Amino acid sequence: MSPSTLKVVLSLIIYTFTLVNLTRAGDPDILTDFISPLTGPVDSNFFTYTGFRVLVGPQSANPPPFKVLKASLVEFPSLNGQSVSYAALQFQPKSINPPHIHPRSAELLFVVQGSLQVGLIDTTNKLFTQNLQIGDLFIFPKGLVHFQHNVDEKVPALAISAFGSANAGTISLPSTLFNTSIDDNVLALAFKTDVSTIQNLKKGFATYG
Repeated sequence: MSPSTLKVVLSLIIYTFTLVNLTRAGDPDILTDFISPLTGPVDSNFFTYTGFRVLVGPQSANPPPFKVLKASLVEFPSLNGQSVSYAALQFQPKSINPPHIHPRSAELLFVVQGSLQVGLIDTTNKLFTQNLQIGDLFIFPKGLVHFQHNVDEKVPALAISAFGSANAGTISLPSTLFNTSIDDNVLALAFKTDVSTIQNLKKGFATYG
């Protein structure tokens, strides 16, 4: 085999190896049954999370428009290395989970109360929307912009989301763009508007700083 041919073959092998690893990117595999805590013995409590009990208990008389309860690596350390997590999405009437992405996982949403209008945008800027009822599931592919909206004026909605990562991550686009230190001129140019409009938009996020 000539040196030039060998170089091409090696390049193809490296490219294939890189491509395979990229397509498999996600939570790292572990070499044990589970990752034990740094201190203390492991018992059944280690595998138990009770943070969702509030969903079936007495509800607040004045709940926020939209609330997320998470069972991710932060709240439930036993998920470390297990490539799974949950979130409960609570929507009051006419509330929204703004456009956002999860950089490390797809999201499988299951509606258990009320109804939701959901949507996602693919990398060709095509919008896919659906009106979901109780019992419906909807998949949001990893890394794509998506949202959920309870359009009902009277009935709350509840959905459970499953993720293929213990730490899927969430990047909220409105907050990321208008509640950070991105220069006003950059945003004005990006959105084809003026600086005063950008500053007015930022005022709405000032309380969340």
